[in-house]
Amino acid sequence: MSETQGPIPRSKMAQREREPRSKLAKLISEAGILRGTLSTRARTCGKPTCKCAKGEKHPALYMTFSEEGKYNQLFVPKDLEEVVRAWVSNHQKARDLLEEISRVDREKIEKREV
Repeated sequence: MSETQGPIPRSKMAQREREPRSKLAKLISEAGILRGTLSTRARTCGKPTCKCAKGEKHPALYMTFSEEGKYNQLFVPKDLEEVVRAWVSNHQKARDLLEEISRVDREKIEKREV
């Protein structure tokens, strides 16, 4: 059995392999990536004269994630919602690209082209 191979030159890669690797590299180097699930909840602000004290609660965004086997919640301030949504979306895109690369590599093993 041979040791792990070094980097494969881009010229030796098929386009179906090269394209997802390029997209993944670009995504990782240019954008934030955040693993988590977003959910909107209703909450009260605590002001006794606010409409939320009478039952009309404020929408709030939370991100849920697991770390070291524990689930955590993180409140996302309104001014960060757009960037956090984009980063969570980028994480899903990265996972999809990794899955695509993995599929190509599995096919290489099946065809014994490693």
